[in-house]
Amino acid sequence: MEFTGIIMKGYSGFYYVLDEQQQVWECSLRGKFRLKKQTFLPGDKVSCTKIDEYAKKGVIEEVLPRRSQLDRPLVANVDQVVIVMALAHPVPDFRLLDRMLIMARKHQVSPVLCLNKADLVEPGQASTCQKSYEKTGYPVLLTSTVKNWGLEKLKELMKDKITVFAGPSGVGKSSLLNSLQAGLTLVTGEISAKISRGKHTTRHVQLMVFSVGGLLVDTPGFSKLSLPQELKREELISYYPDFLEFHHLCRFKTCLHREEPECRVREAVEKGLLDEGRYRRYLEIIAEVVAEERRY
Repeated sequence: MEFTGIIMKGYSGFYYVLDEQQQVWECSLRGKFRLKKQTFLPGDKVSCTKIDEYAKKGVIEEVLPRRSQLDRPLVANVDQVVIVMALAHPVPDFRLLDRMLIMARKHQVSPVLCLNKADLVEPGQASTCQKSYEKTGYPVLLTSTVKNWGLEKLKELMKDKITVFAGPSGVGKSSLLNSLQAGLTLVTGEISAKISRGKHTTRHVQLMVFSVGGLLVDTPGFSKLSLPQELKREELISYYPDFLEFHHLCRFKTCLHREEPECRVREAVEKGLLDEGRYRRYLEIIAEVVAEERRY
């Protein structure tokens, strides 16, 4: 008897598949898949055959087409990524945040920005950070697990979706998930006093059932993220929705917003209509993209 389900995790050659009745099956692979060297990712929708219904064991027969795939973390069919960045302890890494936004949209996954530990900074500082990214049109939440700020809104955004939590170590991803759903008891990490970074508390990618509907993924933290090699200089501006209305008014359609005359993006920054820090980080990224193009 066949059934369709979603791979929750893979471990030691077995894949744990959640069926439509919310039962988890331990599945192995048909030999043909090993010969093809096909990849099987958390989030993949698969067709399986039941081998032992009592022990909930089966065999994966087919991987259904993916509608999206993230490379970091390596997970399929994601609807959205919640990018978690702490406002303090550790200090926010907006360079990494901007890169994560680019990567999410490059993989056709909707981003949600979660500015966590908002209780550790002055309200004005938190509000300034929030407003600078709200211009992107992406949801931007100020959250605190200590004060329970923003958690209900975050739950609403996650309902009935496959959601990945991503961000640097120590920003509070696991603490947020523990607060959103009782019983997860994910291990949380301490912040190193010497380097102001968190310890990696999530070791591998796995999906978990979310109580209000949907699935969620906690991922290992990271502090660096490379841009896609295929990213072109003219394409980069499309990943800055907050810049686009001004970009369309520039004198040149191919304006890179560096030194070109009559650049409306630069004018908007000078007038305070766009965040200067985000623009400066854009200049760093466009320089990196141009340098990468020249290498090939």
